[in-house]
Amino acid sequence: MNQLLAFLNIEFLIKDDALRNWRILLFVSFLALVIIASGHSADRKIFEIAQLNSDIKEIKSEFVETRAQLMRLKMETRITKKLAEKGIGPAGTPPIKLIPKK
Repeated sequence: MNQLLAFLNIEFLIKDDALRNWRILLFVSFLALVIIASGHSADRKIFEIAQLNSDIKEIKSEFVETRAQLMRLKMETRITKKLAEKGIGPAGTPPIKLIPKK
């Protein structure tokens, strides 16, 4: 019982040989601070990774949408309609294949 009261009264930190106990206590406190800082750093990186993944998904969807729009614009029917507005139509005769003489 006396040992429990001595511990609760923090006598181990105020006795003559308390310097050794203070060093251990400070070392453990320093380690606790390092662990807490490391945890916060890891959390910050996790949030940054989540944000970057969200940005990647957004950019990918924008890419797919733009590619689909480009495919619609490149369709032959759309091109012929746009050229017909300007008075240009498809050729009536097929192209002639030129074969060079050797």
